[in-house]
Amino acid sequence: QVQLVESGGGLVQPGGSLRLSCTTSGLILSIYVMGWYRQAPGKQRELVANIPTGITTNYADSVKGRFTISRDNAKNTFYLQMNNLKPEDTAVYYCNVRGRSFAADRPDYWGQGTQVTVSS
Repeated sequence: QVQLVESGGGLVQPGGSLRLSCTTSGLILSIYVMGWYRQAPGKQRELVANIPTGITTNYADSVKGRFTISRDNAKNTFYLQMNNLKPEDTAVYYCNVRGRSFAADRPDYWGQGTQVTVSS
């Protein structure tokens, strides 16, 4: 049984920081692409950052220089450090783990989401 659980969301002021965690179980995290997505009300879910391979990271243009994705394979956990948060970062953040494949039926697992609200 594969499970992903996000934690660390909350309310922060603009310019503040937040660290999200995604704790996984039921899989070997290191062999999967791991990533963070977010979805604001009425908007499409978008990729925030991911680690497609062990030494590669990708970031959305909107978060480059502010967010950092990292992992701890021994703990089956990966993180999203968010600095200099802006109101437009407000969204539900989801962690995702998927197989390293472009096939439509590849393994694809999602957490239930954690709310991040950036407001004064």
